[in-house]
Amino acid sequence: MQPAPTDPRRPNKVQRYKAIDPNNAVALASDDPMPEYMNVLGMIFSMLGLMMRMKWCAWAALLCSCISFANTRSFDDTKQIVSSFMLSISAVVMSYLQNPAPIVPPWAAFN
Repeated sequence: MQPAPTDPRRPNKVQRYKAIDPNNAVALASDDPMPEYMNVLGMIFSMLGLMMRMKWCAWAALLCSCISFANTRSFDDTKQIVSSFMLSISAVVMSYLQNPAPIVPPWAAFN
């Protein structure tokens, strides 16, 4: 048998747990702006998908809405998130109702 390896723990790297003040936790949790950015991008892509009939914009809106929904906190406004999600779904549905052909990738258009 080989000798026991040395202790890999490093006591100088240990950080003690400090409880977070619940009153300040909301302010710390709301510092992440990504759900708001994704919500705005979803709205923009939804409008482009609906107005310009761009299918890839409608799919990007759905993706942004899903990311925004996944990254929201429990205390955020759910009506705005659900309306953004429904707008992106309607952009996808309307773009395919107007033109049911699949999306043609740019590299396949030259064949």
